Amino acid sequence: MADVSIIPSDEARRLAAVRRYDILDTPPDGAFDRITALAARRFGVPISIISIVDEDRIWFKSHHGVTVEQIGRDPGLCASAILSNDPHILIDASIDPRSLANPLVAGDFGLRFYAGVPLMTNDGHNLGTLCIIDREARPIDQSQIDDLKDLAAIVMDRIELQLAARRAVSKAELMAKEIDHRVMNSLQFVSSLLAMQSRSLEDEDAVAHLQLAANRVAAVAQVHRHFYAEGTDQTSCLTFLRRLCADLASVLDREIQVSGDEGDIPTTSIQPIGLLVNELATNAAKHGQGLIEVRYEIGTDRHTLIVSDEGRDLPTDFDPAEVRQGLGMRIVTSLANQLGGELTRGHRQDGGSSFKVSFPAAR
Repeated sequence: MADVSIIPSDEARRLAAVRRYDILDTPPDGAFDRITALAARRFGVPISIISIVDEDRIWFKSHHGVTVEQIGRDPGLCASAILSNDPHILIDASIDPRSLANPLVAGDFGLRFYAGVPLMTNDGHNLGTLCIIDREARPIDQSQIDDLKDLAAIVMDRIELQLAARRAVSKAELMAKEIDHRVMNSLQFVSSLLAMQSRSLEDEDAVAHLQLAANRVAAVAQVHRHFYAEGTDQTSCLTFLRRLCADLASVLDREIQVSGDEGDIPTTSIQPIGLLVNELATNAAKHGQGLIEVRYEIGTDRHTLIVSDEGRDLPTDFDPAEVRQGLGMRIVTSLANQLGGELTRGHRQDGGSSFKVSFPAAR
């Protein structure tokens, strides 16, 4: 436990500030390392440190001229420097009563000169110091002290900016989650509304069109849910397709089998791929029979999505590139174009149809 003589009166709030800035035990930062290197050159000293005073230790965010990363919270140096807002100067620590008992002064290290400026937060708490150290006693003039204070202010500016950046990211993530939640609710509401409307109609064609529209909106909602559930830049394609097709199988009342190559794809590709699967599987359920197969193949430069069925074949003159064949195929063509891909149709020996979308691998 630290010596009570070096505990600031606002210690609890100061330690809370140290935790708030979340700087302890973080990786090296080149910006801070450049500042300590600059300080050592500017003042002609062998050692310069950015220190953070923790509850029972002094941790070094940056250390030029020494390899240790932390020391005990002993009186005389950084632990004493945070007690005041003014620079803490020891011209000769071996004869200064404030530092005689410090192990770095009394021990083999032989510290003699120390000048430290507190790193003060916007709300007045001293997190630690920017300090310069020498093993020889030496003077320091006011212009040098002013320069050290300016460098300490630069250190603190960066610490404040890092905190502001983390808060901005957290706020953006919170807003994204709120928007995601609202979008999901809106999509589910529209899908339910279309389904309810279809049940109130007697015209079979109108019912079919409304139900198809409801299914499309529901598919968008499902893809949206899977997209934002991942929270990463990459996602397992087969895992995503299996989840999506489990939902589709329930809606279409058909068995859907997913196969293919294991591998990750960018989450930005999830939406067009998911909507392609929805449209092609819906098309297969409408025109085909039996099992619907969804396969995803990962090549070196291209990926391929294949959706096929076992049932009766479509007309031989059917051209998926011809957008006039219907809204569904216009959607499929648009999604294939979005991926920079090509849509082709094949025939299975069992009489079923196979639709293939081949597109460049995302980089």
